[in-house]
Amino acid sequence: MKALVLSAGKGERLMPLTAAVPKPIVEVGGRPLIHYPLRMLARAGVTDIAINVHHLAAAVQTALGSGDALGVRITYAPEVTLLGTGGPLPGLREFFGKETFAILNCDTIIDLDLRALAELHRKRGGLATLVLRESDTPETYSRIEIGPDARVCRMRLLTRRAPVEFDDYGPAALDPADAAALAAYMYCGVLLCEPALFDLMPPIAPPFSLMGDLFAPLLAQGQAMFGHVHRGFFRTVDDLKSLEALRAEFAAAPPRLPFL
Repeated sequence: MKALVLSAGKGERLMPLTAAVPKPIVEVGGRPLIHYPLRMLARAGVTDIAINVHHLAAAVQTALGSGDALGVRITYAPEVTLLGTGGPLPGLREFFGKETFAILNCDTIIDLDLRALAELHRKRGGLATLVLRESDTPETYSRIEIGPDARVCRMRLLTRRAPVEFDDYGPAALDPADAAALAAYMYCGVLLCEPALFDLMPPIAPPFSLMGDLFAPLLAQGQAMFGHVHRGFFRTVDDLKSLEALRAEFAAAPPRLPFL
């Protein structure tokens, strides 16, 4: 299995910090943010990793180099203009080959057992497995809704926060009783996917969104996708306030992460 760690964004909600330091190498717990997903991948035996770069790309490449120090081999995918979260995929088709592959956000810290997830994904046989979590503020994020068998039945993608509006995607119109039985979760920024995605991908020019332009329309067409609910450690950096809170948490009581 190979992986893509999404790292090209400008980190606008971390400005002015990210005017000089790209978000992937902003430090938390004495190490760059991107070290956490890279080390988690390495522990699971995923050592061939693509990293897309755009904003302050040279700084990211200087900080990570070839990846040897982290036990991985990095292939950089430069973006002259931002391609969106889905846009890097067509250019990496040969890199992924015919294997299951992973996509992770560079700013997610999670104690996920990727080997176990890969086995679960294989047994279920879906196009993709999305790692999900419960949220105390579901109105502020898009929602992935799954049935009792963990199959994704609907994606409610947030289009507006005030007032809250969603675009709904699903394989068919849901009966109100069935819809009420679904469990709603937040996407964690980690997924596994089959290479069949490349044959199903619509002819769309970048920039485009991983969820809104790829997975949600494929779900509406009936493609099987599953959710895996993670109830362990999960943190992400959304803005300067959450960054400072996370730094304080790591300074006071560093979490026990099995891949460090």
